[in-house]
Amino acid sequence: MATERVTERDDGVTRERVSEHGADTVVIERRGGGVGAVLAAIAVVAVIALVAVFLINQNRRDDVETAAITNAAESVGSAASTAASNVSEAADRAADSVAR
Repeated sequence: MATERVTERDDGVTRERVSEHGADTVVIERRGGGVGAVLAAIAVVAVIALVAVFLINQNRRDDVETAAITNAAESVGSAASTAASNVSEAADRAADSVAR
């Protein structure tokens, strides 16, 4: 007749059960306390935080670029207005000198 011996150990983190069936068969079952799942959750949160920081910085860069383009366009518009004014005055002076 085969003898069977079962030994169980639980240290709060890992649960281990050893079953011995006869002289030749030994079965060991181990179950962890979920430390791997906690580490995976921390890694996922860290990746989400990095992606969020990247997207926020990208948005800031877009805002800075838009502001720079707007300022450049305003400067060009102001210069064009001044140039048009100068051309208008020059044309008026030329017309006055021809009319005399």
